[in-house]
Amino acid sequence: MESKSQRLKAFQQIDLYPVTDQGLSLGRSDLEVLDGLISGGALIVQLREKHLAKKDFYHLAQAFREKTAKAGMLLVINDHLDIALACGADGVHLGQDDLPLTAARRLAPELIIGVSTHNLKEALEAQEQGADYVNIGPIFATQTKELSMKPLGPEAIKEIAPHLRIPFTVMGGINRSNLQAVLQAGAGRIAAVTAVTRAGDIGQAVRELRQIINDHES
Repeated sequence: MESKSQRLKAFQQIDLYPVTDQGLSLGRSDLEVLDGLISGGALIVQLREKHLAKKDFYHLAQAFREKTAKAGMLLVINDHLDIALACGADGVHLGQDDLPLTAARRLAPELIIGVSTHNLKEALEAQEQGADYVNIGPIFATQTKELSMKPLGPEAIKEIAPHLRIPFTVMGGINRSNLQAVLQAGAGRIAAVTAVTRAGDIGQAVRELRQIINDHES
């Protein structure tokens, strides 16, 4: 197993942060999507399936770990710390209603732990409690979550980012048409679901999105 410092070093290198959702993958399985991500050179994937039985999610996570380990990709499990530990994942991503970060850290000192945040207060709280990264969102309207809140808009990145000492990702309705606005607001690690999972050629979509991000960074 890699150490946390090695995992954090690898996380610093990511640009595109693909997140799975089988229901938004044009009939393809999560494993088929993962094959596309690998072919496109993605450095990380978050396995996210809200409606799978836990046993099925565990078996899927095991299959993801096998493939991502061979590809040299980081694997982050959404919500389920126990499954992240059981399958040997690199990290877990927690929502505001999941296991509290401090409890997760006690159980999993070597995992990267990310937290979903929706405003400056939540982002600072996660940072102070020891999150390794935070996600800021939703930036734009999104199909992947039933949220009662309005999209934050790229302005939220300019508001929150200067206060962070840890890496952050951004998420929510980001695609090729609005990616530049997000990059110009100061984001460099872009989490995406449908911009990747709904692409006809997932590998090509990954390569193109990573190119746009890296061209902006340079």
